[in-house]
Amino acid sequence: MPLSPDSVAFMADRMRALLDAGVALTSELSLDALLQRVVEIAAELTEARYAALGVIDPTGTELERFVTTGIDPQTHAAIGDLPRGRGILGVLITDAAVLRLHDLSDDPRSVGFPPNHPPMRTFLGVPVLLRGVAYGNLYLTEKDGGADFTHEDEEIVRLLASQAAVAIENARLYESATRWSQQLESLVEVGAALARETELPNLLNLVARRLRELIGARLVLIALPREDGALRVESADGEDAAEFMGVRLDRESSKSGRVLDRGRSERLDSLLDDPEVDRDFARRMGMRAALFVPLLVGERPIGVIQAFDKLAADRRFSNDDLRLAETFAAQAGIAVDTTARVAQDALRRAVEGQELERRRLARELHDETGQALTSILLGLSPLEEAGNAVASRAAVQNLRELVVDTLRNVRRLAVELRPTALDDFGLAAALERLAENFSEQTGIAIELEAGLGQERLPSDVETVLYRLVQEALTNVVKHAHAEHVSIVLRRKEGAVTAVIEDDGRGFADGHGESGLGLVGMRERVALVNGRFRIESALNAGTTLLVEVPVP
Repeated sequence: MPLSPDSVAFMADRMRALLDAGVALTSELSLDALLQRVVEIAAELTEARYAALGVIDPTGTELERFVTTGIDPQTHAAIGDLPRGRGILGVLITDAAVLRLHDLSDDPRSVGFPPNHPPMRTFLGVPVLLRGVAYGNLYLTEKDGGADFTHEDEEIVRLLASQAAVAIENARLYESATRWSQQLESLVEVGAALARETELPNLLNLVARRLRELIGARLVLIALPREDGALRVESADGEDAAEFMGVRLDRESSKSGRVLDRGRSERLDSLLDDPEVDRDFARRMGMRAALFVPLLVGERPIGVIQAFDKLAADRRFSNDDLRLAETFAAQAGIAVDTTARVAQDALRRAVEGQELERRRLARELHDETGQALTSILLGLSPLEEAGNAVASRAAVQNLRELVVDTLRNVRRLAVELRPTALDDFGLAAALERLAENFSEQTGIAIELEAGLGQERLPSDVETVLYRLVQEALTNVVKHAHAEHVSIVLRRKEGAVTAVIEDDGRGFADGHGESGLGLVGMRERVALVNGRFRIESALNAGTTLLVEVPVP
């Protein structure tokens, strides 16, 4: 049957539109923009009110993307989650063949529509095949005027799908090349930072920011373990990042802590379905998918990277995302460990320099200044005996008292700077002198039990423990208002422990640490690879517990 002039003109217009569409599609390099353009062209060519393109996931069982046209954002929001491939949509996933229906609801394989979904009757489904493998499917509904989709519609959409398949492959290759280029650039940047960055916060922020950009995550957190065993978020980048900085995570009960202890990465497609995840916390965050990647130095876990939700319709992360995060974690683990070592070494040199300077000043005060004041005292004695005038004797006596007070203060300062007993006789003798002087000056009763044996401890360990006790006693005077202090030191195989207790007013958990010199205490103990813990409660005193390994 010959075609009418109008039909010929209509078909010619369609073919020109299809040709123009092919040119437009092959010039589009953004995959998301390309998919959107495909559904818009398909709707235009078939005069369909609604069109969609469903992208099949790597398992081949459901849809990982669903791009639409014809449905406004408000309706999208009212419908809720995008379809995964049930009912008629699932038919085209399992059977990659064209499907035309007069009425969707009449087909027994249909499962109906969710609430707030617009009504749809006429239907045309066409697979998008890439070298014989279904990449996805084009879905068209509600042809203009309520008519059924025709054989000509089917053929034109087949041709469009073929063009789209080539364009999609090109866009995927382009995005893959671009992504690998960005990944290489980021890995080079992190590697360079490893060599030059000595500030841990800057390094962690760099890793978090670059990783979030590369895997397209909504939020990336980096948590490191603290002395008390908990994890603390030290870096955050992305949506509401500031709210997560400093958040503490229980190592035993949190997902991050368990991943860190196991030393194995995990990819979660649904946070709420994992029994180890705190569901209340996940709901408050509004997160659905996540990556948990431990920071390892060899086999030693030193932190964990957490990435939440892809910035896409499908929030799940891919295996490529996981591999990239693991590559970053390997770099970051080395960087964090190196930076921590550099910082610790710098702190150790600073402390050692301080102690050397304290020792020099203490010796000068004790030997030179102290001896000079003693000589003045000896010189005053003949003047007192020779003087006849009462005023002269009184002036000499006042001068003597001033010199005695100055000498006492000089000796006290020398002891506080660096007691000679610590260098000459060891920690126990120095602490006995410290406790005796402290008790005389403050009236606070001190019980000292130094069971350290006859063998001297290493010099750096003695210095750390002495400064720790000294700082603790200073806190007792300034803050605790205690009446009694107990200091117990014990030496056991491979370690020495110190327990310092007072019966003062204490402080609530999480309060007072910044003002009590505890940060400095922790740093000093960390320099000798020791462990530091503090226990306190209001009106229940304070206990410091320290354990330092001794070769």
